[in-house]
Amino acid sequence: MNAPSQQGLAARRAATTLVHGVLQRGRPLDEALDDPKGPLTALDARDRGLARAIAGSTLRRLGSLRFAIAKYLRKPLDPRGALESILLTGAAQILLMEVPDHTAVDLAVEQANGDRAARPFAPLVNAVLRNIARERETLLPLFEDATNDVPDWLARRRVRTWGEETARAIAAAERMEPALDITVKDDAAGWAQKLGGELLRTGSVRLVPHGAVTELAGFNDGAWWVQDTAASLPAKLLKAKPGDKVADLCAAPGGKTAQLAASGAEVTAIDRSAPRLRRLAENLKRLGLSAETVTADAATYQGGPFDAVLLDAPCSATGTIRRHPDVAWLKSETDVTRLAEVQARLLDAAARLVKPGGTLVYSTCSLEPEEGEAQIAALLARNSSLERDPVSAEEAGDPAFVTKSGELRTLPSHLPHSEPRMAGLDGFYAARLRRRG
Repeated sequence: MNAPSQQGLAARRAATTLVHGVLQRGRPLDEALDDPKGPLTALDARDRGLARAIAGSTLRRLGSLRFAIAKYLRKPLDPRGALESILLTGAAQILLMEVPDHTAVDLAVEQANGDRAARPFAPLVNAVLRNIARERETLLPLFEDATNDVPDWLARRRVRTWGEETARAIAAAERMEPALDITVKDDAAGWAQKLGGELLRTGSVRLVPHGAVTELAGFNDGAWWVQDTAASLPAKLLKAKPGDKVADLCAAPGGKTAQLAASGAEVTAIDRSAPRLRRLAENLKRLGLSAETVTADAATYQGGPFDAVLLDAPCSATGTIRRHPDVAWLKSETDVTRLAEVQARLLDAAARLVKPGGTLVYSTCSLEPEEGEAQIAALLARNSSLERDPVSAEEAGDPAFVTKSGELRTLPSHLPHSEPRMAGLDGFYAARLRRRG
C-alpha cells in the first residue's frame, strides 16, 4: 500500500467507528465527536475534518448507499459487526466524495483486515467496492430520489403531514451539508461583512467557514455564538426587555439563554443536567453574559412567577436532520409518542410559572404535529387561563414561517438560495401564549 493511502487510514477508521456507533450502538454523532476519549481524539485537524466529512456523507445518503451495496451482495450483512460500516463509508467516498477509487478501496480493505470479525470478509469488501467504482455511472441515478434516504416510518409521516411534494423538498434539503449560522450580540450587518457571510432576514449571519469555528474573528471576543437561524426565533418571540424576569426551561446548551441575557433580562436557566449547565455557564462567560443557573427538572421546578417563560422542550428533533443526519436513524415513531407525553407535563409546569399578563413561548425542533400544533391545542383546551398571542410575519422574519393560527413553523426546505448550501434552516415549531390577567 502506498504511503499517502496509509496516512489516511486513521481518518477512515474513525469515520467507520462514528457510523457504526450511530447505526449499531445508537450513539448520537455529536456525543462521539465531543468525547475526549472518542475516535477523533488522536487525529490532527485535517484527519478530523475528513472523518467528519465521511461520516456525515454516509449518514446523509445512508438509504441510497445501502441499496447500492446490496446490489453486489448475495445475502444481507450481519449488522452487529463493523463490516457494513466499512462498506458504507467506502462506498460514500467512491460515490459522493472526491476520493480516488483505489484509495477508498485499499483503505476499506485495510480496515477489514484490521478487524477480527471483518477479516474473513476482506475479499468481499474489495470486490463490492471495486464493482461500485466500476459501475459508478450506473449507480449514481439511484441517488437522485432524496426520499430514499429517509427511514420508512418518517417518510410516511411526512407525506401524511405535509404532502408528497413538501416531503420531497424536506428530504432534498436534508441531503445538503448546511452552512454555519451565528447569532450576533450587536451589529449583525457589520459582522456579516467582516466574516464574509450573509445577513439573513431573520437577523442571523450565515457563512461557509474555512477552518475551525473557534478561529473565526469575534469568537474569542464573545461577539457571537453558533445557532441555527430557526433556533434563534423562539427566544425573540418572548420580546424580553431589560429587567424582565425570564425563565429558560430545558436551557442547555444555552443559545436561547444567551439571547435572553443579551436583551438585558434577568434570566434563570433551568436544566436537569449539571454537566450541560456547566457548559452553558462557560459559553456565557465567553460571551460576557450572565444568567442564574439552576439544576432541576423543569416539570417539578418551584420558582417564579416570571414575566416570561421559554420552554424549548425535549423532542424527537426530526427538524434538525440537515445538521444532525444521525437523528433520522436514531429515532423511531415510539419516540414521538413518548416525548409528546413529556412535553405535555412540561407545558403544564411552565404555565404555572408565568405570572398573570405574562408570556409563555413553547418550541420544539420537531416536524411532528404531536410535538407542536397538537400540544398547544391540547394545552389551551385544558387551561383556560392561557390564550394565543399570534406571531407576526415581521417577528418571524418571513411570512412563510407563520401559520394561519399565528404560530411559527419553519421547514428545512424554507429559505431558498441560489447556492444550495446557503439555503434552508432547521424545522422548528413555536407558539406564543399569554396568561390572562
